[in-house]
Amino acid sequence: MDPQHKLWNERLQKLHRALSAGDHKKVIDLFMVQHAMVHSAGMSKSKLWSFEDEILNDLTAEQVRCIPPNGEHSIAWILFHVARIEDIAMNTLVAGTPQLFVREGWANKLKVAVRHSANKMDGRSVAALSAQIDIVALRSYRQSVGRRTREIVRKLKPEELRQKVDTARLQRVMDEGALLPEAVEIASYWGKRTIAGLLLMPATRHNFLHLNEALRIRQKIQRQADR
Repeated sequence: MDPQHKLWNERLQKLHRALSAGDHKKVIDLFMVQHAMVHSAGMSKSKLWSFEDEILNDLTAEQVRCIPPNGEHSIAWILFHVARIEDIAMNTLVAGTPQLFVREGWANKLKVAVRHSANKMDGRSVAALSAQIDIVALRSYRQSVGRRTREIVRKLKPEELRQKVDTARLQRVMDEGALLPEAVEIASYWGKRTIAGLLLMPATRHNFLHLNEALRIRQKIQRQADR
């Protein structure tokens, strides 16, 4: 395993332990580091290694849109999906505020008709989203989501981390069409979590898992280019 990826996983375990121990300051500090590393360096303005930048550096827009042969997703779809999930979970469920996607008009900026999390999209829809989305705006949206997450987490109080996700907020997610009906199991999963659980999944680990997928896509694209 790459040393940076191994370090990220080790720090995630430390975050788990800090949450279990109720060490609020350590939780926030560790979260900020973990979260920064699964976003671009420009999002946090830190000098930490950035998994997103490692993947996207030197890729063309065409490569970011590319779905490899026999593949399911493009890097563009992955970035859209992880940004949407983080936006929905952190704003609607944790903070109880509107999604940035809605209140800042990102659908128009991104040039997409999709307003949900992109879970359960069929292959044709994934291809269409990958082809039409504005890549520059996509990275800007993800940066905005990341910065908003950090604002929310800094304001969390120790007792809030132990609270279960509010059922009224979960219903708002469904009412707003933020999840497709076919993806209702995600709402069920979130409904079983505490706020601390959402810091782990999706705000950190979900990003890391999908960036690993994006890295594999990048490697396939590079192998094709070398032939």
